[in-house]
Amino acid sequence: MTLQIGRQPRLTASLILFVLFAASCSRVSTPGKSPEARDVELPQAASSPKENGPSALQDPSGPDLPEPLVDPSKIIPGGPPPDGIPPIDRPKFNRTSEVEWLKDREPVVALELGGENRAYPTQILTWHEIVNDTVGKVPVTVTYCPLCNSATAFDRRVGERIVDFGTSGKLYNSALVMYDRQTESLWSQFEGKAIAGRLTGTTLEIHPLSTVSWASWRNANPDGWVLSKNTGFDRDYGRNPYVGYDDREKRPFLFEGETDGRMPAMTRVVGIRVEEQSAAVVLDTLIKKKVMHLELAGQSIVVFARPGTASALDTSEIPEGKDVGETGVFKASVDRRASKFMSQGGLFVDSLTGTKWDILGNAVAGPKRGEKLQPIEHVDTFWFAWAAFLLDTKIIR
Repeated sequence: MTLQIGRQPRLTASLILFVLFAASCSRVSTPGKSPEARDVELPQAASSPKENGPSALQDPSGPDLPEPLVDPSKIIPGGPPPDGIPPIDRPKFNRTSEVEWLKDREPVVALELGGENRAYPTQILTWHEIVNDTVGKVPVTVTYCPLCNSATAFDRRVGERIVDFGTSGKLYNSALVMYDRQTESLWSQFEGKAIAGRLTGTTLEIHPLSTVSWASWRNANPDGWVLSKNTGFDRDYGRNPYVGYDDREKRPFLFEGETDGRMPAMTRVVGIRVEEQSAAVVLDTLIKKKVMHLELAGQSIVVFARPGTASALDTSEIPEGKDVGETGVFKASVDRRASKFMSQGGLFVDSLTGTKWDILGNAVAGPKRGEKLQPIEHVDTFWFAWAAFLLDTKIIR
């Protein structure tokens, strides 16, 4: 089954489509291992036990809970029940060299922590939305919301707890609402903040991610780890269930109210936030320029972009999707000194040392070879989502 998502004037019609999507996720099995790859379960931090107490999953504005940060009526049902779109709680991984099922243009979500590099293919994340993992000894949750095209990674440590997350079956501003299984508080995936429940107001630490092509990540990480398709669930990985969603002319799915009219709602942007300031860099402009410099909260930032990555939300077969490029956002400094960058042959050269850097901020040639630029938190997303959560954001065209 494929979702053909167009304009949805009524919530009921949208719900029907989303329920159909959830139904396609209801089968559970353990598929055989891919012949080309050896699955490895890497060490995982133990999550804290479930706690007794009132649940925001059942009632976000329950009498024994703190007042929610958002209007509870705007936390709407998306169709499936909690964990109806099942997160991956015991991820398995393959070495880069063993993976033959990804095409060069396919998007992967790249995370580096504690010297460990992992890739989470969007073709898997689309069907699960959450991976509870441990990377570089840090308990993390890697998330992807197809409706707003946002990939984020959060530290799962909350005080003395190590929480793990599930899909609540609810949406806020057309974005995934997670819940932690320890207190059943509700969390905005877009912000990493508890918006209802016992942990209301708590904000998770965000770890920078990049969404890049499989070819770019593979070339940069020949000994990295890639999330395996052997998830314990029977899904049509590689097929996009949101055919046609990546279209500037369409209305966001299950988004209530007015969108920010400064740009079409489904315009792709690179959202960047530093302290209390934020900016949305228009992706079409960025791909043409390849390098952009900006300042946020007194910090000099460089944004890289280049073509070569397929949209995960366009055509049925993901590798055939339109080219939406890949991006990286970093501090514009080398050796703690400000530097300008320019594009050169698919790489990025700093004016200070002449070192060549790749899209992931790795120095691949020149005096700084082997070093890394400091990444800045950013998200490749749709304008409607970024503007809904960051009302005062500025647009960089």
